[in-house]
Amino acid sequence: MSASASTATSATSLASLLAPTDAFAHRHNSPGADERAAMLALLGQPSLDALVDAAVPPAIRLERPLDLPAPLGESAALAELRAVASLNKVFRNFIGLGYHDTFTPPVIQRAIFENPGWYTAYTPYQAEIAQGRLEALLNFQTLVTDLTGLDIANASMLDEGTAAAEAMMLCHRSKGLAEASFFVSDKCHPQTVEVVRTRAKPLGIEVITGDHAAFDPASVANLCGVLVQYPDTTGGIHDFTTFFAAVKAAGAYSVVATDLLALTLLKSPGELGADVAVGSAQRFGVPLGGGGPHAGFFATRDALKRQMPGRLVGVSKDAQGRPALRLSLGTREQHIRRDKATSNICTAQVLLAVMASMYAVYHGPAGLKRIATRVKTLTDLLAAGLRRLGATVNAEPTFDTLTVGNVSAERVHAAAEARKLNLRHVDAYTVGIALDELATLDDVQTLLGLFGEADLAALDNFSPVEYPAALARTSPFLTAKVFNQYHTEHEMLRYIKRLEAKDLSLCHSMISLGSCTMKLNAASEMLPVSWPEFGKIHPYAPAAQTKGYARLVAELTGWLSEITGFAATSIQPNAGSQGEYAGLLAIRGYHESRGEGHRDICLIPTSAHGTNPASAVMCGYTVVPVACDALGNIDVADLKAKTDKHAAKLAALMITYPSTHGVFETSIRDICAAIHAAGGQVYMDGANMNAQVGLTSPGHIGADVCHLNLHKTFCIPHGGGGPGVGPVCVAAHLVPFLPGAGVGPVSAAPWGSASILVISWMYVRMMGAAGLTEATKVAILNANYVAKRLESFFPVLYRGNAGLVAHECIVDLRGWKKHGVEVEDAAKRLMDYGYHAPTMSWPVAGTLMIEPTESETKAELDRFCDAMISIHGEMQAVANGEADPASNPLKHAPHTARVVCADEWTRPYSREQAAFPAPWVRESKFWPAVGRVDNVYGDRNLVCSCVGMEAFADQA
Repeated sequence: MSASASTATSATSLASLLAPTDAFAHRHNSPGADERAAMLALLGQPSLDALVDAAVPPAIRLERPLDLPAPLGESAALAELRAVASLNKVFRNFIGLGYHDTFTPPVIQRAIFENPGWYTAYTPYQAEIAQGRLEALLNFQTLVTDLTGLDIANASMLDEGTAAAEAMMLCHRSKGLAEASFFVSDKCHPQTVEVVRTRAKPLGIEVITGDHAAFDPASVANLCGVLVQYPDTTGGIHDFTTFFAAVKAAGAYSVVATDLLALTLLKSPGELGADVAVGSAQRFGVPLGGGGPHAGFFATRDALKRQMPGRLVGVSKDAQGRPALRLSLGTREQHIRRDKATSNICTAQVLLAVMASMYAVYHGPAGLKRIATRVKTLTDLLAAGLRRLGATVNAEPTFDTLTVGNVSAERVHAAAEARKLNLRHVDAYTVGIALDELATLDDVQTLLGLFGEADLAALDNFSPVEYPAALARTSPFLTAKVFNQYHTEHEMLRYIKRLEAKDLSLCHSMISLGSCTMKLNAASEMLPVSWPEFGKIHPYAPAAQTKGYARLVAELTGWLSEITGFAATSIQPNAGSQGEYAGLLAIRGYHESRGEGHRDICLIPTSAHGTNPASAVMCGYTVVPVACDALGNIDVADLKAKTDKHAAKLAALMITYPSTHGVFETSIRDICAAIHAAGGQVYMDGANMNAQVGLTSPGHIGADVCHLNLHKTFCIPHGGGGPGVGPVCVAAHLVPFLPGAGVGPVSAAPWGSASILVISWMYVRMMGAAGLTEATKVAILNANYVAKRLESFFPVLYRGNAGLVAHECIVDLRGWKKHGVEVEDAAKRLMDYGYHAPTMSWPVAGTLMIEPTESETKAELDRFCDAMISIHGEMQAVANGEADPASNPLKHAPHTARVVCADEWTRPYSREQAAFPAPWVRESKFWPAVGRVDNVYGDRNLVCSCVGMEAFADQA
């Protein structure tokens, strides 16, 4: 060996020895080298690259690696992000606008917000193993209905702005007017007004703004509804009773955007005559987070419940007749109603709604009222002091916000900045001040000092201002037992843990939901979410204070644009559904800019996610379905026929890639070209991006726009049904039509759910281009391994090149129906084996769609496959007549501890087979909290509050 070669070898060895020991990619991409070799051997593939080359059409493969920063180890990535965070300046915020600083009780922060037992669970479709978060959401719904004085509330919305927009749509749908107008008070929060305007435009709804006191509802013939703020954005509180009566007389609906804390002291919207109440529960213990994520809320009257958007938790009963919770009225939703759904919102902000509900449980009605009274008293004290200094303040009653006039705003803001305080900018002679639960007497004195000599001693005779009888609350709230018994930390901690123990999450086992990408949510990715440099930033703080967020957003959007092959990315959409909507709005804006606003036909494959047609309708498009062939691909002949038929009016094709059937379609580039030739644009749903990263990209394939689900591909946890982030990525010609640019905002905060962007930033920063590409390859490996192991027992419905699948596979259970065994039986039986069922009966009824992701080891995949094979044996026993067709482990699944341990056991199979059907279950058993839930009973006997739950329990 030459000296130079020896030196080079020595240098390589030294570099290897000194490499960081906390490299991340091998922690995330779970199967080790030996496991991968065994899996590839079963598949008959010589290497991982050979498998990928066979599965992914060569025509769509990228020609170069992704251009991303080299990966950092976990500690180095955290240090770099800490430097980014330090660019944010944490000031004390008195801006308001619906965002308030709050104190998150440490027991809630530690046991929920920072607890993977809560944040790694999925939307509670499998109710029997989700009773904990369903109960917490029922508490949230009760909190909202009690305080708003309305009949029914959903399980959360994305934010206040989108909740208001959804309320407008409810009014529009319920009136059924071809042409409609919607009045919005000019004293609503400005960001809410803008989100409503964005939503109204493509639907042809005229938005009228002005002073509600001067607006005559009878003067507008096609009025569908009105929106007011209570208390309003200036802080004033108005009695809307007469106004709402006039709106009702005009045949329209009244919507109130309101504040839950204020409602502990104020007459409820329902008592004022409102039909809908919306708002944000952020100030109930959820950090500001630069604008999100926060739980919006939506409540309405019983007569409008089937028009209400979002998820709804209701009380039903299980197989033993005991009370059990479930998601109710699912027939309103996208997978069934598609283009006729009430909304495109698929999930919302469950984790944040859980936190808000626990805040209410911890404080109880008396504690909440004490917090509110303290805030109001400090506000009254501040108002009195400002008047003494010659400033003008609100003439109307107030709660926490004052609009202060007759001052030099420039001087006041300069003085505030010097003291690291943020006030609301109004105009040259006016500022806004909003207090919160953290405000103190010292804060009041400091604030007064911004305007002149602060002398609280001169206010010795001060007494709080009582609300007039027309505004003061007299009705009780939060009388249910749950809000009145967990007020010590021990009791609160135990309650939280009892609920957590009822829910299966990624802490327990793989959750292989197809099209949901339940991958690792690494601890190092999650830690920065709690940093105050991100958590205590107001979304409308001055730009000089948010340079850390600006850099975070710039870097992450740059990386996402590189990964998707597009020119620019907006991270404003705070859910995948909103990303879809924003992408279609960009297409709509583009066509209008070219004088082709008449293009309103949207082609959508019948296999598409249900939010696709729902989003298209929200953009004013007419949905034309496109058939799929027997192999699960888009029927190209049908697509061509409909493209030709609608060429003059074609706006877009919405397509998912790989398809929702888990197949890399070889004709994808030809499909994109055909749409472009007809003058349309191609929107690609990013639900299956986990099979593309580093191998191909939407831009490379030929799409014009896509949305991503950061809560799928880029590691933001699902939170039990939210939060999520749905960035929209666009080609250069669509950049002028991103949210906040050529079209209005789609979320209340400029950066959407800003605080959780750190999770995806950390993921990309630690993985680098090679790690991300390897993740995609391993996801394909794991899916094909599962398909191979199960194919002898359950047919794999669709395959692509070389008989391979993409990152997920669909197994067919329809043939068992003739033996009396349903796919639901297998799904519920999996719970007894310690697993959450894969996606059931979508996109094909009677099937299970399995997506194992790259984060699961071969050992875990084998346990899951062994469970499925064992269940196949139990199904075969029914088919062969060896098991009772009506009384067998499948039909009675899942089996609860109460049933298995009961004194009486009359079933023709053993207790052991019921509860411990596999060896690993004996080592660590997850017990479903309830037996199989009766879905039909729950919808026919709709109960959606914990008061109803308590009555049901007593009856049982």
